[in-house]
Amino acid sequence: MRILLKNCDILSYRDGNYETIRGGALSVLDDTIEYIGTEAPAGNLDRVLDLDGAMVLPGLVNTHCHAAMTLLRGVGSGLPLQNWLFDTVFPIEDRLTPALVKAGGDLALLEMIASGTTSFSDMYFFPMEMAESVLASGIKANICRPVQSFDPSETPDQCFRIGEAAELFRRYHNAGNGRLRVDFCIHAEYTCTPQVVEAASALCQEHGGRMHIHLSETESEHQACIRKYGKTPARWFYDLGTFDSPTAAAHCVWVTEEDLALFQEKGVSPIHDPASNMKLGSGYAPIRRMLDLGLNVALGTDGAASNNNLNLVEEMHLAALLHNGYHRDPTMLQPEDVFRMATLNGARLQGREDTGALAVGKKADLIAVSTQAPHMMPAFEAIPTAVYTMQGSDVVLNMVDGQVLYENGQFLTLDAEKIKADFRQALRELYPR
Repeated sequence: MRILLKNCDILSYRDGNYETIRGGALSVLDDTIEYIGTEAPAGNLDRVLDLDGAMVLPGLVNTHCHAAMTLLRGVGSGLPLQNWLFDTVFPIEDRLTPALVKAGGDLALLEMIASGTTSFSDMYFFPMEMAESVLASGIKANICRPVQSFDPSETPDQCFRIGEAAELFRRYHNAGNGRLRVDFCIHAEYTCTPQVVEAASALCQEHGGRMHIHLSETESEHQACIRKYGKTPARWFYDLGTFDSPTAAAHCVWVTEEDLALFQEKGVSPIHDPASNMKLGSGYAPIRRMLDLGLNVALGTDGAASNNNLNLVEEMHLAALLHNGYHRDPTMLQPEDVFRMATLNGARLQGREDTGALAVGKKADLIAVSTQAPHMMPAFEAIPTAVYTMQGSDVVLNMVDGQVLYENGQFLTLDAEKIKADFRQALRELYPR
């Protein structure tokens, strides 16, 4: 299949730098970008898409979410994290079933695809339901089964979650020609015991996997770990072998300089979740310091219960503004810093070196963004426009591995009306009157 995108401004990437090609053309052969330039390439084409001056950008990568938490969108608003989580979220999650999680996850796919996400990292229960939905939808994802253990006497052999994580990896890792990848996951220091963390970490390393965790999201979490173990959460995970595998650490709001040195040593990728951190009053992660240290900082939405959406465009906007305002320095985070966090850095965190930018030979994971709405005029520079001006609703095309998933408001791989109906039924089951 050979597809041409024409009459568009293309944010191309070469030798580490971005360049906007005005009124350009981009062709895709099967799942790969084969040409970017000012003129249409020669040869036969199966389809031509005239994009009417739209911007063509790399697809966005949401590196931390709990997709099926669309079922809990906004619950517990106004509570601090520990009360929100233990008093509101966990009791509802105890009632979840595979069918309910599928309904919530499918709605999340609609939301992410329509707002420009081409790949996401998901941490939630019943991940096999999400695995099947990802394969059907055409999107890319790194999914995992979170490991938790609240009983100090529970041995790793007794922790059924570890076995489920291994089975998920065996069944689904690299399914869909690599679109679906399976990571390992330890939910957090405060929801797991050292012996289980050590075993789960060893299992990840044994399989050559990647690890996804929550880390130092709140000051109370961070300080409680120090009181309990005499060390920060980062040092605790480091000592238990978690960082011996490529690790994605969500939040990292309260990390110390010593923690960041451990990240440098082990190549840990911090995930910035600005909307969730502000809504829950967690604080501001030291993103500029992380970038200056050369850490691979990526961007995530977190779940819809603490955001309340899965729109990574909004996360770019918030990340670009809040640090400059908080530090009273408009140069603290540049638009390109944030854009890389949402694209190239996210792809790197997921272990996907063949995507994250528009370049010949990269996978055709891209979005087209209309510039026709009043708020998008004029679109002088692609990256500042994407970070400061663009809305998720401006996305008019979403393509993953050369397959069009979404075009001009229409979902081409998912039955949106059925998904919405199933979601409404799931809400009636989860919240009976």
